[in-house]
Amino acid sequence: MTVALGGALGSLGRYGLTEAMTALFGASFPWGTILVNVTGSALIGAFAAGLVPERVMSTSLVRELLVIGLCGGYTTFSSFSLQTIALLQAGQPARAAANVLLSVVLCLAATYAGYELVRAA
Repeated sequence: MTVALGGALGSLGRYGLTEAMTALFGASFPWGTILVNVTGSALIGAFAAGLVPERVMSTSLVRELLVIGLCGGYTTFSSFSLQTIALLQAGQPARAAANVLLSVVLCLAATYAGYELVRAA
């Protein structure tokens, strides 16, 4: 039940942010998905570094709620994959490559930044 609650919250956050980005920038490039993946990567990095104290995070309910549920429901690498394939199928290999490059590089950097920011605090 805890995973489901976290997943529902994460999914609602992902949906809202993706819709907002589409409204701002249009649907020709998946900016919303990239932003969700970057912020989700930063969040999971922060959780891993101890944003939530270890004594609290070590309980399975908190881990299930935040890491598995919230972050799992929020991040969208399955959408990323489908959108990349759609760009390729639409004959837009440069946009597909940009989507892959931006997603991977920015998410790795955000995970590292989230981890280091919390660890340094």
